[in-house]
Amino acid sequence: MQKSDNDLGRRFRELSERAETCRSLFYSDFLTLAEQQVLFSVLPEREFYLLGGYEEAERKLAVFGADSLEEAEESEPFYILEIAPKAQKFADALTHRDFLGSLLALGIKREMLGDIVLSKNIAYVFVKPKIAGFIEENLERVRHTSVKLRRIEALPSSAVQTPEEEVLLASSARLDALLASAFHLSRKDAQSLVLSGKVFLNGREILKTDTMIADGTIVSARGQGRFKLLEQIGTTKKGKCRFAVLLYR
Repeated sequence: MQKSDNDLGRRFRELSERAETCRSLFYSDFLTLAEQQVLFSVLPEREFYLLGGYEEAERKLAVFGADSLEEAEESEPFYILEIAPKAQKFADALTHRDFLGSLLALGIKREMLGDIVLSKNIAYVFVKPKIAGFIEENLERVRHTSVKLRRIEALPSSAVQTPEEEVLLASSARLDALLASAFHLSRKDAQSLVLSGKVFLNGREILKTDTMIADGTIVSARGQGRFKLLEQIGTTKKGKCRFAVLLYR
């Protein structure tokens, strides 16, 4: 691991030890997929829970010291802020980058923010509790659009990306074969994605192109998208395997 990864690993171990010593909950900042991989590499999974606010979340924080997933979730490790134009009719067409840029312009560090989910020109932002009030008091505009903010209990179902069930044809359930089929890549390009550290299985970095994918696995590829492997549903006359997947575009 690089020095920065070693530092991050020490921080995770420290949080876990403090949680055990103090018999209390401790939290990391929001973690990228690569940072989640560091966490998996230094601590057993029983010592933490990863939460991102919804099933397909990419950026997640770790909760240390919880006895169950329910306890971790009920501790409210983050808030959800809805950021909406005051007048949709006159609003700019806002993008993920617009909302993120406006938040970072307030001096907020990226690790204080989880995913930003955009739906119908409204952003739903997962934030650490200690900065929620600051954002509410200081964020007035996104680009040239005046916005209003409010806290909500859960991400609206209409804002969650609905995956499409599709059938992939591949020689086997090998990672490189499924990647190539899902994202219309050559086998060589799919292998390059894996070897460059851009592919994650259930949040864990995978560097072996011949890894066999189990049913229920979520495969994420940076710059391409993600899919969930459901099951093999048969073979073609030419011997290709047919796999049912949920594809997130």
